[in-house]
Amino acid sequence: MSHKVFAEVIFVWWTGWVFCQTLWERQLHQRGCIKAVALTPESVVVHERNTRLVSLDRPTGSLRWDVSVGRWPRAVHVTGDRCLVIAQNTHQLSCLNVRTGALLWNTAIPPATGHLVTTADTVLAGGWRNYSPLMAFDLETGARRWETTDCVDTVLPALVGDGVLIGVPGDTVIRLIRPGDGEELSRWRLPEPLISCDDQPAFTPIGPDRFLARCGPRSVVDIRLSSAIVREFVRAEADLAATAVEYNAGMLWLRELRGGYLAVDPVDGRVLWRVNVREALVDHVAMTRAGLVVATHTGALLRLDSVGQVLERTAVARRISALRTAGPSELLVQTKGTLLAAEVLDLNQTEEMPSN
Repeated sequence: MSHKVFAEVIFVWWTGWVFCQTLWERQLHQRGCIKAVALTPESVVVHERNTRLVSLDRPTGSLRWDVSVGRWPRAVHVTGDRCLVIAQNTHQLSCLNVRTGALLWNTAIPPATGHLVTTADTVLAGGWRNYSPLMAFDLETGARRWETTDCVDTVLPALVGDGVLIGVPGDTVIRLIRPGDGEELSRWRLPEPLISCDDQPAFTPIGPDRFLARCGPRSVVDIRLSSAIVREFVRAEADLAATAVEYNAGMLWLRELRGGYLAVDPVDGRVLWRVNVREALVDHVAMTRAGLVVATHTGALLRLDSVGQVLERTAVARRISALRTAGPSELLVQTKGTLLAAEVLDLNQTEEMPSN
């Protein structure tokens, strides 16, 4: 074999992984869950070892702090310098200092409380599967501000403008409430039932006055806070997954039930192209300095071109359950039992041929 042919063979073999490399990998000693991972500019907060919540340095994965919070959090959420946690076995909402792990406050909540969102000064919890009321707490002190009289069933609440969107899965009415006191600000009637998505989002904020809602098996509706009109924005040709539209890289991403993605123009709702790699993809499309990256459940990261075709494939694990963007050159990958940080290399580096 000539030196040139040998170099080309080696290059083809290496292009299976050159667009990214592993920075670090943390053994969690349990099945990972992306709901139990949160990011700050300096750290990654993740639940591990049954009861522990740890903070890891983003560049190196080194341990910053390690505290006991309880088993299997239903939610871990970071806002400012605070980290909020709902564990399944403690029946408490806990607030930690995200820099040190020190407990700032905790407050009792009903068993099986799920859903957790925050505004600038308020924490909303509850309303998952009709197991608990929807409750609001002061972010600074943990003092309870209000709660609904009865248990509530809502999809994951979403912040839009100055309010919070809620809606019963399978119902056709969605409401905007004021987080400070729970008062209704607006309501809209959908043309089809709101999707049932357990603890996943159903709403996608697009701007301060606009959001999208997933309803029915194939529909996305467009709603403005300043209008009572509900407009069907996209109707897919095939059934969509029961999750919210993703807004990323200047486009909307609609996850298909059969495993691909539709790339949609956020202005007029036109389907631009489809990502179809003939494998089931996890729930996220990452925009990186090397372009679009998606992940397969079978453990590969795929770099796509501008129309959704696969350029490169990198195997990073035996199985991937979640993918998250941590920056223009950083990805977080949830595997079967680890959390992995990967660096996406500069696009020019990935296209260099080795010299003879």
